[in-house]
Parts: sequence; structure tokens; C-alpha cells
Amino acid sequence: MNDADARTPLSQLLASMTLDNDVSHVHVPDDWLQGRAIYGGLTAALCLQSIYDQHGRDLPPLRSVLLSFIGPAGPDVALRPVVVRQGKSTAFITVDMLSGDKIAARGTFCFGKARDSKIAHADLQAPQVAGPAEYESFFQRAGQTAPNFTQHFEGRFARGSMPVTQSDEPEYVVWLRHRDSDIDPVVVGLAALADALPPAAMASFSEVAPISTMTWMFDVLDDDPRTEDGWWLSQSVAEHSGDGYSSQAMRVWNRAGQPIVVGRQNVAIFH
Repeated sequence: MNDADARTPLSQLLASMTLDNDVSHVHVPDDWLQGRAIYGGLTAALCLQSIYDQHGRDLPPLRSVLLSFIGPAGPDVALRPVVVRQGKSTAFITVDMLSGDKIAARGTFCFGKARDSKIAHADLQAPQVAGPAEYESFFQRAGQTAPNFTQHFEGRFARGSMPVTQSDEPEYVVWLRHRDSDIDPVVVGLAALADALPPAAMASFSEVAPISTMTWMFDVLDDDPRTEDGWWLSQSVAEHSGDGYSSQAMRVWNRAGQPIVVGRQNVAIFH
């Protein structure tokens, strides 16, 4: 059996979720883990899928997500979405992810219908880089710093510094796409992909050391995110690191340079 045969496509993993009353259950295989736990992007994707499974696809578009990673999760988890408030145009839904009898993550998901507005402004220009075919593999170059789940993504390193290079400019600009093209809706796959890169602070490391995401928030800027050939351009920048924590900015554009996701993440660093 080759590596591709051993992988569990994300679409298959999402489809394997089962429902027991108001709780969704899923077993996450080793190829989707980060060490022994589920990584933040997959946590977001599973929480979002549990919302769609229990409350349908007729929700307004996803606008914003707030996630707290409270403890290690997996490989078997339960997800309990709760509608906190739903009005004519918006819905707030929280999801608790449970691992065993302990809470592993808590998310708040905001959905909102588009409305007419006189205000239209964007200051999120995509980095000026060539297409993904022009660059080398990011995850192959990352070597031992690339966790197990990254086998589900293709990554092309376009600009910045690689992990563990003692860089004074901790930034990655990487073309990313899922190897699985059957993920629906796209926004669920986008949640998993937006956190596929290692935290940018790792570019400043002198050796491999533990790192753990504490919180992650992101906004989705398009009602119906789409891109060409599955490729998204992702940028992560560690803007401040100190006292064992790092704060980073994260952005994702589609192949046409349209901004799709903006976010911030706080990570604990043990180096």
C-alpha cells in the first residue's frame, strides 16, 4: 500500500461523522493528527461540519469564527453545536469539542446574510508572487517540522523564511491546496487549509521545539469562496513574540488575488 492509499480524504472523514441526538461523533485517523492531537484547522472544519449536519445548509454565509483550544483533542471526539441566537439575517452558533469527558475546544461561529451597503473598502492586496507551478514544495523542505496531517495538502513556498532557520523575519507566503477535491462546502475545506502552515514564529527557531495554538479567530470575506484549480495563497506573519507566546496575522487569497480569509492567532512557544 502506498502513502496515497493510506490517506483518508477530508471529504471521507467529514462523511464519517455520526449523529446521536444533538451530538456528532467522529474518529480522526492518524494521518490527520498533529502528533497525538487534532490540529486547529481540522478542529474548525469538524465544528463547522457538525453545524451543517445538524442545522442544514440554509444558514446564511459564514462570516466569523472564534476558537479557543483548551486541551488536546482526539482521536475520538464529540461535537455539540448550540444555536445561541438566530434572527432574520444572522445566527450565532457555539460548538464544544469533547475528547473523552473533557472539553478540548470551544468555537463561536457567526453567520450573516449579505445586505445593501454604501461602504465598500479593501486594503488587502495579495503578495506579488508567481503561480504555484513556479515554486518548490513547502512541506518537503520543511521536513521533520511538517506534521502528519500536511500529507493531505500540496504547498508551494513562494516567499519568506522556512521553519527553524533562525529568521529575523518570521513570515511564510505559500500556495496551498487540498489533495482532496471533493470537499463540500468549500468553506469547510478552507477552514482546514487556513491553519495548515506551522506558526510563523517557528521560522525564528534554532531547533525543533513544541508549539501550541491557544486561540484563533478568522473572518470570511466572501459569501461563496472559490478559486482556480484549488489553489489558495496563504500568508502567516509572526508580528510579536515574547514571554513564551507569539501573536501572528494570517491571510488567504484566491488564485485571482481576491482576499478571502483574514485572521489572528495566539500560540504558546516552548523554545
